[in-house]
Amino acid sequence: MGTTSAMLMARGLWTISFTMLSLLVLACDKPAEREASTTGRGLEIVEAPAGQEPVASLVARAMAKAHNQKRTLLVYVGASWCEPCERFQQAAKKGELDASFPTLRLLKFDHDRDNRRLVAANCSSSLVPLFARPAADGRCSNRRIFGAIKGPGAVDYITPRLKQLLSTPPAETKQ
Repeated sequence: MGTTSAMLMARGLWTISFTMLSLLVLACDKPAEREASTTGRGLEIVEAPAGQEPVASLVARAMAKAHNQKRTLLVYVGASWCEPCERFQQAAKKGELDASFPTLRLLKFDHDRDNRRLVAANCSSSLVPLFARPAADGRCSNRRIFGAIKGPGAVDYITPRLKQLLSTPPAETKQ
């Protein structure tokens, strides 16, 4: 075998090895734990995974992670049909709320998809959006705001109420 053939074979093995390593790294990535923001600054909205895992377990894990990253975690319940929810999420996505909530992380649940799990964790409401401070056990405390106005004033209506919620410590979980 000539030098050229050996070099081509070595290059081919390196390419295959690199490709396999890349696939292995991607396969080990957990989609449920991907964050909405990689900058570490500003409001983050993290989608809670669908499934049967209790909300309190998901929230407790998210609280620990947020605490380690010096972020405040709130439970956020929205719905695709909720106009104020959509307006709030669009403002967050555009970075319009980053200055108001520089260290806030919202763990987002879908009202329709997750309702049974939310009820079990005291995180339900007949009005959305719902923002709730979690208690130490991962269940939602009685410190919460819910509902909003429709139209272009929705975000301006939610923002001061959300700031007020963040200024109060979580209370005991409702029984």
